[in-house]
Amino acid sequence: MIIALGDRQFSCRDILSVAQNGNQLALSAGSRARISAGRAIIEQMAAGSEPIYGVNTGLGGNLRHRIPAGDIEDFQTQIIFGRMIGVGPALDPVICRAILLCRLIELSSGATGVSLDTIQLLVELFNRGVTPVIPSLGSIGASDIGVLAHLAAVVIGHGEAWFDGERMTGGAALAAAGLQPARLREKDGIGLINHAAASATLAAYAVCALEDALLAATAVAALSYEGYAANPAILDPRLHAARPAGGQEEAAAMMRRALAGSSIHEPGSARYVQDALSFRLLAPTLGATLVALATARRESEIEINGVTVTPMIFINDHDILSSPNFHTPALSLAFDTLAISLTHFASLSAFRLSKLMTASFSGLPQYLSPVGGGSAGYVSLQKTTSALYCDIRSCAMPVSLDALPVSDTVEDVASYAMQAIVKLQRQLARFCYLSAIEALAAAQAVDLRAPPRLGAATSCLHQAIRHVVPPLQADRPPGADVEVVVKCLSDPVLLARLRAIIMAQGGLT
Repeated sequence: MIIALGDRQFSCRDILSVAQNGNQLALSAGSRARISAGRAIIEQMAAGSEPIYGVNTGLGGNLRHRIPAGDIEDFQTQIIFGRMIGVGPALDPVICRAILLCRLIELSSGATGVSLDTIQLLVELFNRGVTPVIPSLGSIGASDIGVLAHLAAVVIGHGEAWFDGERMTGGAALAAAGLQPARLREKDGIGLINHAAASATLAAYAVCALEDALLAATAVAALSYEGYAANPAILDPRLHAARPAGGQEEAAAMMRRALAGSSIHEPGSARYVQDALSFRLLAPTLGATLVALATARRESEIEINGVTVTPMIFINDHDILSSPNFHTPALSLAFDTLAISLTHFASLSAFRLSKLMTASFSGLPQYLSPVGGGSAGYVSLQKTTSALYCDIRSCAMPVSLDALPVSDTVEDVASYAMQAIVKLQRQLARFCYLSAIEALAAAQAVDLRAPPRLGAATSCLHQAIRHVVPPLQADRPPGADVEVVVKCLSDPVLLARLRAIIMAQGGLT
């Protein structure tokens, strides 16, 4: 499929889909016209005497240095070389391809002033499978200049790229794809690297992964309700309408849909008037996480589709202005907040797990072992849970609170957006294991309690778990079961079935 750039908005899931499904890109006619118009403004202004940041002036601490007219084109290459500061392991090739797509979205606006032939070369890189190698470390959230310079280097035949499954020099990759390096002109160098494409792409992947993880975790929580014989009256819509805190009504509705048709609703099924808070407070806590996720999704998509380059061209006004849009505090704060809210939600999972394993609370065999005596059942997984929760909680520490001044203290503020996003990804990996442990225990509790009928989503989830892991009889290595279940919870077929049951139209995608 050919995806036109320049006349549409991209969602987080669009970024994943377009980058992964072998699509081709093309600049729309409107985009090409805007790029040419923006380029004409740059060429006209560069020929004058007014300072234009990054065109005829230095960058950062070198702002006051004027670039002689004869050196302007060479300076654009110098900008790239001098800012190839990325270190550490390269990002996954699929991520790097998505970053290339994300970078092209802004370039197609015409507001960057980058020349049409340079942008077209980037399109050809995407279409012919030349994927720049982009390091994972080096951005501080004041654009992703330090890592995007590695992308831009491939455009001029330097840096590294993947092509046909092999990692090679940028020049070799261009040659193998039948392409020639670009000759950079005014504004091309700074225009290529001055964007948060890496942060926005990682944000898109994190948002989509967390959407799936929260969907699975909601079904797991509902399965714990079944295994514990919790009181579902706490999900009554009248309660949540009386104090409709952010996301709370939606979260309660999700749980009601997950438990629809379950015998848990029949008189006498609930064992207590009130259960432990880890069961009773699910809707407010999940709701807060849903709101945080929606905020992160919104800020990610603003970054994906917005114009952040500085200086920015206003084609209709024939003007160019330095811009503050390279600074990404809204994105960073959204992901810091999301990490905090996910920690609250994870704590409920850990505490429900403890209640399920404790006979005095659950009314089931101690540690969910059907044989009793000296059997460990699943109790040792409480140590794993504790270790996971420790990591999850440590990832809740905000990274966006301050920054080290750089560039002779001219650049004395930074958002650390990429760090906030990567931290959330690390946290999410632990959260998925925690959900898998709760799912394993909840399925065992359901088997031991043997309720007459499970709900729509809980039946679906229980069947999926039992398809890959049998009920616990004698003690066996539980870590291996967790590894199997964590994969089960991310299975696209299962997620699609759960989504159809749990999510209302327009809800979590």
